[in-house]
Amino acid sequence: MTFSQRVTNMVLHIITQTQNNLVAKLVYQKITDKYLGPGYDFNELMTDADIWLMRVDFVFEYPRPTMPNVVYIGGFQCKPAKPLPQHLEDFVQSSGDRGFILMSLGTFVTELPADMANEIAAAFAKLPQKVIWKYKGDRPATLGNNTLLVDWMPQNDLLGHPKLKLFVAHGGTNGVQEAIYHGVPVVGIPVFFDQYDNLLRLKDRGGAKILTLTTVDKDNNFLKAIEEVLNDPSYRTNMQRLSRLHRDKPVKPLDNALFWIEFVMRHKGAAHLKAQSYRMPWYSYHPVDVVLFLAGAMLLVLLTTFYLIRCIYTGMCKRKVKRE
Repeated sequence: MTFSQRVTNMVLHIITQTQNNLVAKLVYQKITDKYLGPGYDFNELMTDADIWLMRVDFVFEYPRPTMPNVVYIGGFQCKPAKPLPQHLEDFVQSSGDRGFILMSLGTFVTELPADMANEIAAAFAKLPQKVIWKYKGDRPATLGNNTLLVDWMPQNDLLGHPKLKLFVAHGGTNGVQEAIYHGVPVVGIPVFFDQYDNLLRLKDRGGAKILTLTTVDKDNNFLKAIEEVLNDPSYRTNMQRLSRLHRDKPVKPLDNALFWIEFVMRHKGAAHLKAQSYRMPWYSYHPVDVVLFLAGAMLLVLLTTFYLIRCIYTGMCKRKVKRE
């Protein structure tokens, strides 16, 4: 990161930690009190977990050191594509060699402002590919004959279809991991939560292009982004490389997760894998006390040395005066 990016990163980290310690704790502390009784602090309870199952892997995550009780299970929900329902398969096959595009903004965003929906629909209408768009809002006035609106779709099965060319997504964890699993390039429109961060990781690896909600319906940005990803083979090449890396594992992520869950159950915990640093006070964890002790000891040695040199110098000066 550049200096300005690192400053921004630190500010966002502080804001996130504040939210976790204040906002999240207000909600989950009540649940902790209800089911475990008073005397249990939510933050301490979470930190004291025997095993952490993390929904990422190092194909997607940046390399970093982790504790022995951190297990990466990214893509555990991904699986080979199943046959599509007949009406979707017929629509997909009608795309011919051009293939089709899939668009979904997740469960929470089911509709868009009318002007934005019309801009997106108009952009799709200009493409030679067929489009399957998960959308529950009013039918856009500019919707083309090549676009199919659906309330629900088998996303994993569509992402694994050989005719799929592009995934327009909001950047949710499930969708991003399924896109990596199937090697599909992404045009991302993040909305909230971790979505921008997820898409930024894909962009950093050359597999995605990111738009913002404020720029989607301006200056044909949406159409330009789609055409860039479709026409530049590097996006698909990079995503297929990530897919190969993600799949090349000795144990499937779901099997790995099941093993460690059962491991904790068999052994009544996994205390031997947990770092004890979380039990240390902050001044011990960041050895402030040790630094202060060593600094004090060094200062004492310097002062003692200075005092001795001063005494010797003073004694020598007195002898010289007496002799004169």
